[in-house]
Amino acid sequence: MFFIDKPYVSDFFKKTVRDNNIPVVDTDAARQLGLYEGTTLISQKEAIETAKRNSNPRVYTTSENAIGWLAKHFSFSNLPKKIELFKDKHKFRQMTRTLYPDFFFKGVQVEDLSTLDLSGIPFPFIIKPSVGFFSMGVYKVSKPEEWSHTVNSIQTEIAQIENLYPEEVLDTSSFIIEQAITGEEYAIDAYYNASGEPVILSILRHTFSSDSDVSDRVYTTSKEIVESNLDEFTSFVEKIGTLAGVKSFPVHIELRRENDGTLLPIEVNPMRFGGWCSTADMTFHAYGFNPYLLYYSHEKPDWNKALQDKDEKLFSMIVLDNSTGRKSDEIVSFNYKKLLSHFEKPLELRKIDYKQYPVFAFLFVETRKENFAELTYILNSDLTEFISTK
Repeated sequence: MFFIDKPYVSDFFKKTVRDNNIPVVDTDAARQLGLYEGTTLISQKEAIETAKRNSNPRVYTTSENAIGWLAKHFSFSNLPKKIELFKDKHKFRQMTRTLYPDFFFKGVQVEDLSTLDLSGIPFPFIIKPSVGFFSMGVYKVSKPEEWSHTVNSIQTEIAQIENLYPEEVLDTSSFIIEQAITGEEYAIDAYYNASGEPVILSILRHTFSSDSDVSDRVYTTSKEIVESNLDEFTSFVEKIGTLAGVKSFPVHIELRRENDGTLLPIEVNPMRFGGWCSTADMTFHAYGFNPYLLYYSHEKPDWNKALQDKDEKLFSMIVLDNSTGRKSDEIVSFNYKKLLSHFEKPLELRKIDYKQYPVFAFLFVETRKENFAELTYILNSDLTEFISTK
């Protein structure tokens, strides 16, 4: 069964569940998000009874907002506890300690940040909410002199974002400090099948503008990226799944390969692929197979077929978060036409209500490898050239 919830459900996802008779749980959120006529809906009672009959039901959520519903109504199963192992970053680090015994991490309450003793904490480090989403509240601290400013920035951001998502999605009452992980960063959509075997559905490289950048601006996939990482990443995902003991379980994983080749997880997001129906839809644009359907059917992608004729092509998802430094109520408009003019082959533009969420749009593009400059351009832009203000 699939759950849909705010903030966003794509037309591609709606078409997938309707055309393939995938049951969607009939929640208040499902009724508000414009599912297509003919979608198979099942009652909440039926969803609960189905889960009671099946120890590992195939559950997918478009949004972590649905985790609260699962925690409340599936409390008879082990699913809420499995979700929490991944969603709570402190518990995740504790779970994976046997794999990474030398990895430093430390939990801290938000009210203790300003008086935190930094001795014994290795620099540089990352601080982020223990339960977080979308790079919100994430900061890199390179030296002790930056700490006071970082705490002020965290407190300012909390005031801006604390009511955007439920506590199950973003809880800024506690934070985790962990050693900075260096090296190239990747994002993976995958699932564990009924036997606990991992199936990789997409691999994207996360490109940053600088060492201090922690934004989600550009994610790119290509034939080269998939082929050079598929086997190694599958083994990596398997190790984590074995520790957690999960089956029929979708995940979105962020990891880095350090200079010595070690793969270290940044975080594992449970019960979904990329948020806002992003990375899975990007995979369909790039390679032609449907990750939602493959998970529901517990089938594997045919990567040999998918990667044919993809040489020298890059497929990127661009997250146009509000990096302008201007508050949403100061912004009158965003020039989407001007934005698109900077790309040789836009595939899809998804405009977002930036008055409600700090994102102008998601953009999917295809780029020739030799024209990587267009991705570099948007990666370094603060987007002020696209807005008009009061």
